[in-house]
Amino acid sequence: MIDPRLLRDDPDRIRAAQTKRGLSADVVDRALAADEQRRSSIAEFERLRAEQKQLGAQIPKAQGDEKQQLLARTKDLAAAVKKAEQAQGEAEEAYRAAMTSIPNPAADEAPAGGEDNFVVLEEIGTPRDFAAEGFEPRDHIELGRMLGAIDLDRGAKVSGARFYYLTGAGADLELALVNLAMDQARQAGFTTVIPPAIVKPRAMDGTGFLGQAADDVYRIEGEELYLVGTSEVPLAAYHSDEILDVESLPRRYAAFSPCYRKEAGSHGKDTRGIIRVHWFDKVEMFTYTTVEQSFAEHQRLLAWEKEFLTKLGLAFRVIDVAAGDLGLSAQRKFDCEAWIPTQGRYRELTSTSNCTDFQARRLDIRGRFPQGTRPLATLNGTLCAMTRTIVAILETHQQADGSVRVPEALQPYLQGREVLTPVAR
Repeated sequence: MIDPRLLRDDPDRIRAAQTKRGLSADVVDRALAADEQRRSSIAEFERLRAEQKQLGAQIPKAQGDEKQQLLARTKDLAAAVKKAEQAQGEAEEAYRAAMTSIPNPAADEAPAGGEDNFVVLEEIGTPRDFAAEGFEPRDHIELGRMLGAIDLDRGAKVSGARFYYLTGAGADLELALVNLAMDQARQAGFTTVIPPAIVKPRAMDGTGFLGQAADDVYRIEGEELYLVGTSEVPLAAYHSDEILDVESLPRRYAAFSPCYRKEAGSHGKDTRGIIRVHWFDKVEMFTYTTVEQSFAEHQRLLAWEKEFLTKLGLAFRVIDVAAGDLGLSAQRKFDCEAWIPTQGRYRELTSTSNCTDFQARRLDIRGRFPQGTRPLATLNGTLCAMTRTIVAILETHQQADGSVRVPEALQPYLQGREVLTPVAR
């Protein structure tokens, strides 16, 4: 959640941040009122408790009628204390609900507006001109069938729409991407992790995924457990309720995990192929650092993403995501979008977000500083989302006969293969 002092000291800044995201600023007034009610209820409860303790000390010394009056007052006071305690609990709940509904204020540098108001920061590489090469590119669905790499029919038969099998070259390609990504992360100083893909509500809520993204989350019926849509969730919760020594920062983790998403609201979008699916695997980078260092770390995460996509020989662009398209926790987000030849447009492959101290406050992750403890900053960044990266590789590096050239960086992880050749036509 946001810093309560920021709400009290500069509510207009929060109102402006809401407007920048295209959201109502009414929640600011509700949060201010809830904060006032919470503080007054705490004061009233403490006042009554103090009086209760004072009377408790007087009763043993009292005699006769005075003692009876004190006992009667004690009985009335016990009921008042109980009522005040209940009121305090309700006020705390209302305050937390209001506070957790306020997103992290977007960075001043983030563009205002919604999904279409991003700013292109740079373009890297040049999309192939297939017309100049004399052939029409095939889409990843046809290439996947020819290579024996993607089986959509059996995925739908076994699991339903937006599921798939990766087979043969497809499975090998994913494993190669995983190993290339993990090697790059390891060489950059990340600790490699295989995290749980099922988490408790606090982990999901603490990272902001039970807010605006709740409809996209899979909940296990009958249990207070959720399937994660990204390993950002278990990585953020890894140090929940802990105080880390500032000398140990930054702490960087790279996790491989499955990701599950309902794709709510995507009816009719990308219904063919493996662009938008209910399950995919991913290598995710995650950093704990100080708020002051988080901005430079954000640029480093973006640089590692760019390095990885460049190794794959993809043409891509980097965009600064508009405030209205940021997740609840993100202060700023950069996306890397690869050119997909058969779609004639760029599609998101990676993203990296600076969540500053927003998630750390919700998960009680603090650093030990000379001046005391205070919340840390958390950042996340996709190093490789497997399905979309496979789409980009197949379509970008295809040849006229349906074979696909293997990027040089991947060849050591694919038994030295330089070309993936069709097994069916």
